[in-house]
Amino acid sequence: MLWTRGAGALVGILLATVGVGVAGSLDSPAAPDDPASAMPTLEDLYNRLASGAAYVLRTTFVEPTAGPGATGHTLQQVMNAAPAADNTAGAVPSQVLAGKTYWGLRTDGGGWGEQTGTGTLATGPPAPVGETGQVTCYDEAGTLIACPGTGQDGDRRPGVSWPVPRFTDNGDGTVTDNLTGLVWLKDASCYGVTFFAGALAWCSWLYDGCVGCGGTNNDCGLSDGSVAGDWRLPTVNEMLSLFDCEYINPALSNAAGTAQWSEGDPFSGVESGYYWSSTSFRQSPYSAWSPNTYYGDSTPQGKTGYQYIWPVRAGG
Repeated sequence: MLWTRGAGALVGILLATVGVGVAGSLDSPAAPDDPASAMPTLEDLYNRLASGAAYVLRTTFVEPTAGPGATGHTLQQVMNAAPAADNTAGAVPSQVLAGKTYWGLRTDGGGWGEQTGTGTLATGPPAPVGETGQVTCYDEAGTLIACPGTGQDGDRRPGVSWPVPRFTDNGDGTVTDNLTGLVWLKDASCYGVTFFAGALAWCSWLYDGCVGCGGTNNDCGLSDGSVAGDWRLPTVNEMLSLFDCEYINPALSNAAGTAQWSEGDPFSGVESGYYWSSTSFRQSPYSAWSPNTYYGDSTPQGKTGYQYIWPVRAGG
């Protein structure tokens, strides 16, 4: 039997007994040996969110060499780097190519977190072809005949119907083609004629306020706010899209007052002859396709020759 003197000694024995029971061994714990139990740091988490950086699993404790510095990130900074929900612009699986993983931002059914796409590659609708503009029909001898039942262009009139009005004079030296959306220079012979390389260069120099470009106010009468580089030489297809096969010399909608075109021809200075396009003739690359406004066709012309220029730019 253990005898002690005084209440203080008894309390000391009781505390020691309780301490041993709660704390267990006072030796330092061993390093974790299971990678699954390794913990990333707050900085690891921030870097993963900010840049997708990988981190190293730490299975041993490394004593820091210094206290926390200014390079660390706070919990608020980690939260700011985390993705936010976006139920408007966030993608859904059907909008992402099948088999491709992405981080979903939607909380309304589109999926939050890592998702796998189910969509297919979109190729877009086929490019529509406009009407030719021809509404009359002719027999083998060139005699005008009634169109119904002939199967000719003037009978079927296939293609996208032309808007009415087809062209809009913008009042700023430009004309908008309401079928294609392209914007054309109203003065179709502002510069006159030049060779192929000169045509390309002049179109790129043209702009509202140009000094020495020619025509009205030396800038072809432009007040559209265009800048250098907006205008360019059209492709052969763009030029041909202007032509109306119902007319000749020039092959443009020029029948003012008719039921078909009440606005008439909105362009000025249209010459009946060859115009440059930016499209080279593949068989003989020293030539370029040159639409002829007289007939409404196109033939290759040598690039050293002189032809008219009709600049175009994008709409909008």
